[in-house]
Amino acid sequence: MSNLKSLSESLINGKADEVRRLTQEAIEARMSPQQILNDGLVLGMAEVGRRFKNNEFYVPEVLIAARAMKAGMEILKPLLSDAGVKPAAKILLGTVKGDLHDIGKNLVGMMLEGGGFEVVDLGVDVSPEKYIDAVRNNEVQVLGMSALLTTTMVNMKETISALKNANVRDQVKVIIGGAPVTDQYATEIGADGYAADAASAVDLVKQLIG
Repeated sequence: MSNLKSLSESLINGKADEVRRLTQEAIEARMSPQQILNDGLVLGMAEVGRRFKNNEFYVPEVLIAARAMKAGMEILKPLLSDAGVKPAAKILLGTVKGDLHDIGKNLVGMMLEGGGFEVVDLGVDVSPEKYIDAVRNNEVQVLGMSALLTTTMVNMKETISALKNANVRDQVKVIIGGAPVTDQYATEIGADGYAADAASAVDLVKQLIG
């Protein structure tokens, strides 16, 4: 198990080469891909999330840790699919129509991937129609919307209305986030939840699909 502890610590410290090497070593030691994922990589990212939430880590540290996570996942992903290990859930992310900000959304995506979820990222300036198509064409459990501007927040409400009109609202849990967004606004527009930061978004998703 000490190998997986070292793997977690290397990930927390953002040492991508070390994560790659230790992941390979764990595979060669005949550990199951799922065990390496959960007790090594996911555990490390959970600690990154905790530190981020407590202001012990900032965006640069999270980005470096996420890059290290990706290095391990490149080796592990084919083995996970061969072993029939499915992601915890599939999450759809996008920044709403009219808004081109993506740092927050990207951080949420990285933290979710670090939590063992599969992420479908629609990018920025995503129209309600694009969200609807993506819900129909991907088996997603959660739809996440981000906005950084008060002027684009209203498009979150429009998207939820469009999902209802297209009869796909009940297929997904909808979560929202971004600087001007609040818990109260989430309730007002009929979203299923609000997350103040990327680490909280992971907790919220786990709670919603639990």
